[in-house]
Amino acid sequence: MGGLSIWHWLVVAVVVLLLFGRGKISELMGDAAKGIKAFKKGMADDEPTTAQTPPKTIDQNPPVVRRTDDQKVG
Repeated sequence: MGGLSIWHWLVVAVVVLLLFGRGKISELMGDAAKGIKAFKKGMADDEPTTAQTPPKTIDQNPPVVRRTDDQKVG
């Protein structure tokens, strides 16, 4: 009672085909494929720009500024 059999799925598929038709479904799949291709192309275009910039580093020993006697505080 809780599960859907193969016959339920066949009836759903027939209803979907009747509502949308074969042309509309194939058109939707073509649009989805174009969207995936455009997304992959966009991701590939972003990679070279990040690879060209040198990575930022943190200095392990920053320069030490020392105060001389000539400089008075306050």
